[in-house]
Amino acid sequence: QVQVVESGGGLVQPGGSLQLSCRASGSISNIFGMAWYRQAPGKQRELVGRISFGGRIDYADSVKFRFTITRDNRNVVYLQMNKLSPEDTAVYYCNADIQTGSTRADYWGQGTQVTISS
Repeated sequence: QVQVVESGGGLVQPGGSLQLSCRASGSISNIFGMAWYRQAPGKQRELVGRISFGGRIDYADSVKFRFTITRDNRNVVYLQMNKLSPEDTAVYYCNADIQTGSTRADYWGQGTQVTISS
C-alpha cells in the first residue's frame, strides 16, 4: 500500500511565500517522479511542475521563475512558492509515479488548500 501526503497549505497575503511538502510512503520499490498539480474553483486540474528522479524538472509557464520544486530525500519533494497572487489560489495536489513490486501506477494525495488573499 502506498500513501502520498501533502502538507503546508494555508492563507497567505499577495506577494508572500509558502512551501508545500509531499511525502510518499509504503511498499515502494521505486519512484520515477513526482509532480504538483492544482485545481482552482470551477477550473480543471492543471500541472504546476514535475520532477523526475533522474533529475529533470519542468514548470508550467504560469509559475516559472516563481515556484521551485526540490527533492529532500528519496521520497519527499517540496514546492516553494514565491510572489504569490490571488490567481494561485487552489487546492494543490501531489502526484507520484511509483512502482510497487512489478506494478507501476500514479498515486495522488488528498490535496492541500492554498489561499492567497489580503
